[in-house]
This record gives sequence, C-alpha cells and structure tokens, in this order.
Amino acid sequence: MRVLVAAASKYGSTTEIAEAIGRALDERGIEATVASPETVTSLEEYDAVVLGSAVYAGRWQREAKEFVERAGRALLERPVWLFSSGPIGDPPKPEEDPVDAADLIEATKARDHRVFPGKLVKKHLSFPEKAIVMALRAPEGDFRDWNAVRGWASEIAAALRG
Repeated sequence: MRVLVAAASKYGSTTEIAEAIGRALDERGIEATVASPETVTSLEEYDAVVLGSAVYAGRWQREAKEFVERAGRALLERPVWLFSSGPIGDPPKPEEDPVDAADLIEATKARDHRVFPGKLVKKHLSFPEKAIVMALRAPEGDFRDWNAVRGWASEIAAALRG
C-alpha cells in the first residue's frame, strides 16, 4: 500500500503536519511519500492520497487547488483524505471550515476532511500579513495538536487496511 501525502505550505508548518502523517502511516506499515503538490506529476504509483493545505483568509493555497484540478480523474480513482491547517489560538479560531473546503471535498470525493490548528510566527510574515494579524489580534504561537494529527493518520491506516 503506497500513499501520497501532499501539502501546500506557505511557511512550512503544514508541511510538518504532512510529515507527521507520513511517519504515522509508515509506522503502521503503509508506505507514505510526502511531497508538495506542485511537484507531483502522476498518481499512478499511489493507492491513496492525503492532501492538505495551509489556510489563509479562509482559503486553501493555490498549489493545492491546482493539484486537485490537475489530478482530477486520478483522485476519483483512489481513496482521498483532505486536511486544512490554519486556526490559531486557544481555543483555535476561526472555528468554521475553509470557504473552499466543500468544493474540494466534492471534487475529490474525499472520505474525510480535518481541520488542524496551525502555527503563527509573526517575524515570518510579509508586511500586509502582519497588518492583518495585528488587526485581528491573532496570537503568535504553535497551536498544532500532534496527538490529533497522529490519531487521524491511524484512522486513515485502519481504513486502508479494512
């Protein structure tokens, strides 16, 4: 069983989530390849796909959405799981799904979509991003829940084995 775990990540936090999912799948005997969506040219060698994206202004990154468009039929021919990374704070805000999540779930016939809290390091942001963060009074910090990420990867592994 080979699984592609692809994630669009602006500053690396979402890539780290994808890597954790890949490790958890590997630990359960499922061979996982972690890649950024723009580098994937074919899904031929994969039995399933886990696709994620950082969420900014309530939307997935362009690279992930373009991957869904490009891979189209190939995604429909295998099981797909989607994840979003972005809410910050304790409790994480915003609580709602990204605005484009429903369309992506429909386009891929995803078995599940999870939203994981993200990470905000203000010094990495561009000037316009810093202005938005200041206006929203967004808290800086790493809010990722590694137990939730590993738990979800375990659910995926169980589904693929079942």
